[in-house]
Order: sequence, then C-alpha cells, then structure tokens
Amino acid sequence: MNKNKIGQTVLLMLVTLAPSVALAHPGHDTSGMLAGITHPLLGWDHLLAMVAVGMLAVMGRSKPAWQLPLAFVSFMLIGALFGINGMAIPAVENGILLSLVVLGGLLAVGRSSSLLLLTVCCALFGTLHGNAHGIELAAGHGAISYIVGFMLSTIALHTVGYLVASKWQTIALRVTGVAIASIGLVAMLSAMA
Repeated sequence: MNKNKIGQTVLLMLVTLAPSVALAHPGHDTSGMLAGITHPLLGWDHLLAMVAVGMLAVMGRSKPAWQLPLAFVSFMLIGALFGINGMAIPAVENGILLSLVVLGGLLAVGRSSSLLLLTVCCALFGTLHGNAHGIELAAGHGAISYIVGFMLSTIALHTVGYLVASKWQTIALRVTGVAIASIGLVAMLSAMA
C-alpha cells in the first residue's frame, strides 16, 4: 500500500470516529474491570489521545520515550482519584478535546524538540482523562477494578500507537496527527455551539 493510500485510509477511519452526539463519558457502565477496559476502547476521544501518546513516544526517535506513556498513565490515576473523591476539574471535557488538538498537532509537526514539554503535556492530559473517568464513579463500589481496567486498556492503546508509529512512514504519522487534531478541533467547536 502506498503512502497516499495509507494516509487516506487512516483519515477515513478517524473521521468515522468523529462525534455525532455527546461525548462518550456519561451514561455507560462503570462497574468492574471489563467496563474499565472497554471505556477507553469505545470512547473515541480517549482512544485517539492514547494512541497519539504511543505514537509520540517513538516518532522521530532512535529509542522510545517511555516517559510519555508513563506520565500519562501515572497522572491518569491521580486524576481518577481526584474525581472519585469529588474533585472534578472544571471543563474537563474541553480539556480532553484540547488534548486531541495538541497531541495530534505535535504528531503533525513531527515532534516537539523538548522531551520535558511533551512529558508535561502527557501528564496534564492524563490527569484530565483520568478525572473524567473518576468523576463517573462512586468511591468504593467497584472503583478499583474499573480503574485497573482503564489503566490496562490505556497501556494497551499506548502500545498500539507505539507499534503503529514504529512501522509507519513519517508522512502517515503526520497525516494521522492532522486527522486527530482536526477531529478534536471540530469536536471542541461542536461542544461550544
């Protein structure tokens, strides 16, 4: 498959994930590990952000920057714990959409020159994604197994992003970044309307 076909296929797949109604958070099952595993896989905003983090960890590097997924997952746990304890981050959904714009934009430009800046972005966005998960849960009531589930799923999505980025050409990664950022921007604008 040539580079153009790959880019077109990725763009088509990502556009089909664009929102048609509300975001994926409220109204889904939050009981147990299986629910935690499936939420990042079925929530298009989480899926795109987490795959983007895995891609950024390898894109343009001679060795993977494991700090990025590690920061994302660690701070996702912190954000979830805040949420479970009733500390909701204001405008968390908009922050999650912003994570798509920023992470996609970083993929589109090739990578940030500062690994520290990328790590801080991943920590911040991980906190937002985790907080969205945590505010859905009542403290106790299967919260730990749900958290373990979404953390495992997040690590799997980071790994998918890493594996894809290690095989794809730079142009396909940049096209993917543009698509992710565009979807995030359209979703942000839709949420504001």
